[in-house]
Amino acid sequence: MKFGAFSVAAAAKVNLYLHVVGKRADGYHLLDSLVAFVSVYDTLSVSSATELSLAIDGPFSSALGSGPENLVLRAARRLAACATQTPCAAITLTKRLPVASGIGGGSADAAAALRALAKLWNLSLSVDQSMAIALALGADVPMCLAGRSAFVGGIGELLESSPTLPAAGILLVNPGIAVATPDVFRARRGDFSTPGRFSEVPYDARALAGILASRQNDLTEPAMSICPAIGDVLDALRGAPGCRLARMSGSGATCFGLFDDEGAASRAAQSLARPPWWVAPGRLLHDTSCLACE
Repeated sequence: MKFGAFSVAAAAKVNLYLHVVGKRADGYHLLDSLVAFVSVYDTLSVSSATELSLAIDGPFSSALGSGPENLVLRAARRLAACATQTPCAAITLTKRLPVASGIGGGSADAAAALRALAKLWNLSLSVDQSMAIALALGADVPMCLAGRSAFVGGIGELLESSPTLPAAGILLVNPGIAVATPDVFRARRGDFSTPGRFSEVPYDARALAGILASRQNDLTEPAMSICPAIGDVLDALRGAPGCRLARMSGSGATCFGLFDDEGAASRAAQSLARPPWWVAPGRLLHDTSCLACE
């Protein structure tokens, strides 16, 4: 074991568009989506210890249990088993992202655990090995482990590089209501969509919003049937000065607004702050590696 302590960021992800393009025989839906990351994140810290433990703090800590089924602990045990490593580490998760909110918080935390523990334990795994471990933990974990914008296919495990995205401002807003992904997919009706991939390079937020305008999130309507407050959030974002595009992320209930820069997103955040909404401004990231420097 390599002794020391490490902290890594677990960035929120957003689905800039999400099309449901089919359904497998086993019931899983096939997706086409453009995923990007945001400079709003949980923090996961690891240090050497004689046993495996997890402590959770932060504003959303009460929504998570620290028992053996926690995804961070499952990631630690699976990584250790694949590397024939004794799973010994003290892990602390600072939970700033709301739970079950469509921005991949749990998956990002699991991916952060894989990165941090591989460093702590001085493991040398291939990309294929790491991605196989990530996929076994959940369909969104591989994209969070890759940590860069990508077109996503299959059930979420197929990643293809996307054009470089601009450092636009982005505002995340959640109405304070958790929405279960399986419930949203069960509520979905209608035909499947076609893929929405593109090759143009959007140089600023306005160009990106223009490209995304002809695409959508196919889960918005079923999510709103379960959580009507999503409609209130979208209306508020659309009415915010400078908002180029407002859309729900993933299966909800978090929505996002695109702005020209982080300053514009921060100003909009002040006007949208209202209990029990969670409002978090930041910037769009093409690659989360920059967060290691912050």
